[in-house]
Amino acid sequence: MTSAPSSSPESDTETTSAEPEEASAAPRHAGATYRIGRSLARMLYRPRVEGREKVPTDGPVIFASNHLSFIDSIAIPVAAPRPVHFLAKSTYFEGTGFRGAMMRRFFQSIGAIPVRRGAGQAALNALDQQRMLLDEGLSVALYPEGTRSSDGRLYKGRTGVAFLALQSGAPVVPVGLIDTDKVMPRGAKMPSMRPRITVRFGDPIDVSVHGPASSGKARRLATDEIMSAIHALSGQELAGVYNEPPAQGALEKIKQALPHERR
Repeated sequence: MTSAPSSSPESDTETTSAEPEEASAAPRHAGATYRIGRSLARMLYRPRVEGREKVPTDGPVIFASNHLSFIDSIAIPVAAPRPVHFLAKSTYFEGTGFRGAMMRRFFQSIGAIPVRRGAGQAALNALDQQRMLLDEGLSVALYPEGTRSSDGRLYKGRTGVAFLALQSGAPVVPVGLIDTDKVMPRGAKMPSMRPRITVRFGDPIDVSVHGPASSGKARRLATDEIMSAIHALSGQELAGVYNEPPAQGALEKIKQALPHERR
């Protein structure tokens, strides 16, 4: 599934920069639809999965992954040994007619929870939503880069994931996704069946050693440790910068140029 922590896709599923829907304020446990959908996806796409045994089978867990494609939020729940929840744009749940109903059912089946996009207080509200899930002993997935990589490189991590981990005490399981951008490139309407994607789970990380959530230094150190683990799993080239959209106007350019913590 960062201002407030922001670890979310740009035009696909949202993980933190969003405002929760009132109807979905309570954490949900995965049901039969989730299990059936996950089993079907496993049979169809046959992902290569490495390190599943490293994922804690109970208690709160934060999956922190690189982000290459829209289907990343499907690949992680399909490969994980336990249900995974993430936040998705509320518009995916608001469609009308047959298509809208099918899309709503699909996102519910893969453990998505609707949220409204936004920044500031909206992002903090979304963080609270994820913390509620962790308080229930569930797992959530987030993308520290903030949005999908357009060139395949791994961008610097924003501190939202670390903030959530430090606040909740949940371990962070780093995830390396490989070839999801080839199965469904940006702009594609439907995923292809080839190549087979690879999902690698790393050893859980206890970020509490870096200090309290109130410390900017602790959040930065924890984020860097998480991103280093993701890099080791994905093998991507490092971009060395944040994955930010082009600044619109002089004020936005000044904001991006000034030193500030990217959440």
